[in-house]
Amino acid sequence: MTAPLTPSQPPHDQPPHDPWQQAAQPSGAVPSSAYEEDGPDMKTEVRQAAVIAVAVAVCGVLLGLLWLWLAPRVPLIADSEAVFLKDTEGEQAIGVDGTFTLLALAFGAVSGAVVFLLRRRGGIPLVVGLTAGSLLGAVIAWRLGIFLGPETDVVAHAKSVGKGVAFDAPMELKAKGALLAWPVAALLVHLGLTGLFGPRDPEPYPMAYGDDPGRTDGNPV
Repeated sequence: MTAPLTPSQPPHDQPPHDPWQQAAQPSGAVPSSAYEEDGPDMKTEVRQAAVIAVAVAVCGVLLGLLWLWLAPRVPLIADSEAVFLKDTEGEQAIGVDGTFTLLALAFGAVSGAVVFLLRRRGGIPLVVGLTAGSLLGAVIAWRLGIFLGPETDVVAHAKSVGKGVAFDAPMELKAKGALLAWPVAALLVHLGLTGLFGPRDPEPYPMAYGDDPGRTDGNPV
């Protein structure tokens, strides 16, 4: 006695095999949400960059005061005909520019490091804000030092002190390139710290066992 040769029927609770569905979901695939960044959106980055630019620019007041305090004075003297340098071989004028440059470099290094510590993720708006704020802070320091320094009207100042009496020349930044010392130092320090200690991009997801990196259909070999 033999059993009838009838094909066995699959259970009703087992879904039919769909090869297209399997191809649409290859093994080792990562959902799209895994690629989404968890950082702030562009509006938030721009707002943070604006705050940083204003905060860095305000520090220019401190730079201007330090420049006025530490920079050497250039002595002038007047006679009945003209005003001239008291010490024609002195290097005080060079010292004024050098003091501003050194202070600006120090402010740039500190501001770049502080911004990196406060905002490690970085971003283009942040770098632009830091650079713009540093340049604006250097200009504020320059103009503030001139405003609070000695009298800018040399002739009137010479008349007020009298002939043969030495007086200080107004604060002057002859090398205008010194204004770039702060933003350049801030940018270099921030980018250097970001490259060394900034967050790294996540590694690509590992392939499942049997996946062929040369295949694009997601089906294992």
